[in-house]
Amino acid sequence: MNSFGRLFRVHIFGESHGDCAGLTIDGCPAGLDLSVEDFFIDIERRKGGTKGTTPRKEDDIPKIITGWFNGKTTGAPLTILFENKNTRSGDYEKQRAFPRPGHADFTAHKKFGGYEDFRGSGHFSGRLTVSLVAAGVIAKKLLQQIKVESTIIEIGGETDLDKGLQKAIDEKDSIGGIVECRVNNLPVGLGEPFFNSVESVISHAVFAIPAVRGIEFGTGFAAAKMFGSKHNDAIADETGKTITNHAGGIVGGITNGNEFVFRIAIKPTSSTPKEQESLNWETNTVENFSIKGRHDLCIALRVPVILEAVTAFVLADLMMLENKIKRIL
Repeated sequence: MNSFGRLFRVHIFGESHGDCAGLTIDGCPAGLDLSVEDFFIDIERRKGGTKGTTPRKEDDIPKIITGWFNGKTTGAPLTILFENKNTRSGDYEKQRAFPRPGHADFTAHKKFGGYEDFRGSGHFSGRLTVSLVAAGVIAKKLLQQIKVESTIIEIGGETDLDKGLQKAIDEKDSIGGIVECRVNNLPVGLGEPFFNSVESVISHAVFAIPAVRGIEFGTGFAAAKMFGSKHNDAIADETGKTITNHAGGIVGGITNGNEFVFRIAIKPTSSTPKEQESLNWETNTVENFSIKGRHDLCIALRVPVILEAVTAFVLADLMMLENKIKRIL
């Protein structure tokens, strides 16, 4: 539901326009140096306000309320809050009759019987990714020499990101993109065959990021067009280094010591200003409407730091399972 992980267990909570969003990490090792300032760089990377992103700006100063004492984690559940101070709930009252196409309005309403907080999409909002980023900050500190980096490689099918973004601006519409993640210095042996393969666990976590529509590892779908002799990665030495890396650093569900590479597809933002049709559930008729409010033109612009975070806390959990990160630092 709202928790992920086996030893490094991340639980997120909150709503877009509620008092706060936040997280609790159960199993965070004791003795990790941690300060409020540690969060600033990645939290800032996630914020909107730049071209193509939402104008909503939150301070997002983390408030650490449990599991932290004298600048170090205690080993108890670590709870962090981010207050919501810049909300405009009236935008959502006005369009309540129209469940937005592509958004969770309709399914949330059916699942929770109309009791859901619909303001800013409530618990379904991308606002909660601030909690994922915070978990990633802590996980990155635990990973030490393991480097996790994500970049946008396409917007709207264009490798020229400004050109892709301009297409959406010209159309007064939203647009999607592709984000790539690369991880270096991973040890050999993380992950398990079948259901707990690295690909399985990463995919499970990645799809918690709103707007993710697909994932591929290494060569990905292009592998379907290759011969086996071309796709196979020849092992070059006893460390497991391979000459090519079509597998993306994972073989048999287990890390092989090479660079871990995968990409995710991000859909266009559902809340687009372009006029659309949808059910008006007050009149029970399909009508034209347009979405008001503050939304990202291209969600992919804000995804790299979120993808890094999710990847980092998955890897931290896998490292703890192999006893490569101790419970007391």
